[in-house]
Amino acid sequence: MWPARRIVGESLLSVLFGLLAAAAEAVDGGLVRIVAVGLAAGLLSPLRRVLPATVLLVIAVGSSAFMGLAPLVLIAAWSAGRRIDGVGRAAGTFALAYVLTLALLVLQELPHFSLSLLVFVTLWLLVAIVVPGLAGRYSAQRRALTDTLREYNAQLLRERAMVAGQARIRERQRIAQDMHDSLGHQLALISVHTGALEVDRELTGRQREAVGVLREASVAAMHELREVVGLLRDGTEAPGHAGSSQALEALGEEEAKAPSRGVAGIAGLVEASRGAGTAVELRSSGEPRPLAPTADHAAYRVAQEGLTNAHKHAPGATITIELRYEPDALVVEVANGPVPEAADAGRGAVSGGQGLTGLGERTRLIGGMVHAGPTADGGFRLAGVLPYTSPEGGFPDPPPDGAGAPTFVDPAGDFREQIPGGSLGEGDPVIDWNGVPKELAKAMSRDKKRSGIAIGCGVVALIGLVLVIAVVVGAFLFMGETDKAMIEPKQYDAVKVGQTEAEVRDRLPNGDSFLTDGLDKGAPPEPKGAKCLSLMSTEMGSSLDKEPVFRFCFKDGKLIEKKSFEVKS
Repeated sequence: MWPARRIVGESLLSVLFGLLAAAAEAVDGGLVRIVAVGLAAGLLSPLRRVLPATVLLVIAVGSSAFMGLAPLVLIAAWSAGRRIDGVGRAAGTFALAYVLTLALLVLQELPHFSLSLLVFVTLWLLVAIVVPGLAGRYSAQRRALTDTLREYNAQLLRERAMVAGQARIRERQRIAQDMHDSLGHQLALISVHTGALEVDRELTGRQREAVGVLREASVAAMHELREVVGLLRDGTEAPGHAGSSQALEALGEEEAKAPSRGVAGIAGLVEASRGAGTAVELRSSGEPRPLAPTADHAAYRVAQEGLTNAHKHAPGATITIELRYEPDALVVEVANGPVPEAADAGRGAVSGGQGLTGLGERTRLIGGMVHAGPTADGGFRLAGVLPYTSPEGGFPDPPPDGAGAPTFVDPAGDFREQIPGGSLGEGDPVIDWNGVPKELAKAMSRDKKRSGIAIGCGVVALIGLVLVIAVVVGAFLFMGETDKAMIEPKQYDAVKVGQTEAEVRDRLPNGDSFLTDGLDKGAPPEPKGAKCLSLMSTEMGSSLDKEPVFRFCFKDGKLIEKKSFEVKS
């Protein structure tokens, strides 16, 4: 069902084409013909949307006999190019319309047929039928491709949001595991020590009661920690706390591993990268201050993620890691220089793009933020701002003079959300991340689509070249036709009655052109027994529908009459 706006538009267009057709036929047609052609044009105009091929054939063939249908040929060809399904069917329809119309026009002009006439008609039909059809076809295909890319992009955005959500869930699970491994073991250790104190003979009854309360509190805290970890894992069952001996062993392992997973472990990452042949510089500024375990681990993860991305996407580039102890937060910054020309292969690294998503979630939960983006020299920079305290805690040490509570950018408005071209991740290239979204760029750069676009552009360019050549040749031939059919008024005045036919014809064109066809319609009667030559004037007539004509009549080898008059064009 068409909307009201389209119905009104089509109705107005039908009335317009009907009036144009009637006006064109009114020049030399009767009332019945004027009404019939006007109604036909008004009826065929809306039908082009339903029967594009049929309407194109009818209008193209009919325009050769009825000039009123000629304005409708352009819109019918455009509509057929947009709506005919299948390249073969469209090509066959246009070829049939072109050949039939060309044949009818040539048959009508057979008395004055010439090569120039054939070229002129061929060019006119190319402009009137083929060019609008190609333009309509291109418009339809471009619209279809745009809609497809828009739908594909929306699907990719939905999938990327799902992947980002899954990455956040996995990061929460890792954080839950860290909480369980650290706090769970610490609470288990407290429970073990308090249990040992309860059986100490030197304690008084009141002291033993207090130790029992402390042990029960630690056990209750461990149960609550398990529930919190379960919620943080989004329904995933949290592992049970270890027994006393297992807790002590795990605690020893945790303490042994702790330095390698915090700020102290960044030096180990640097040494490992240097051992792989990468130039890495580690800098530190400010007075070192203690961090909460989660923030300490996040600092290690920022350095680890930055080194990983640099190794993956900028192999051979120099890397700088800087630890800046600000008054209220530790800033961990990893920056790499531009990719050396000899190490270009790293640009094609593939990854899920979830590293920075998980890292952003980790830092957000501790009140910090992560910023990632290209640098001015063509490199890349990853920086994490990690508070010394958790969002609900206080400073572990008295804050410096003038330092208040730490304030950080809300996660929804951090720098990562403001970078165009989508969220960044460890799978994105180090350089040229901005610009066209990578999903659309990948979709448009597929081999099949690239080949199809190249073939389409080549065909369009070839058709355009042929049209240009045809227009140039047609213009040249048309100028030759005008030389055969037109004279200036001064040439007419220079010819005198009584001159020999040979002398006059030597000074005038031969008139053998399709342009002189119809000049005898409405002309004065020719002298009896005379042979006349009718030529057109280079000047305009007294009105738009009048054509000035110069006629020369010969008899017995002499010019017996010359006459100037106007006929309907």
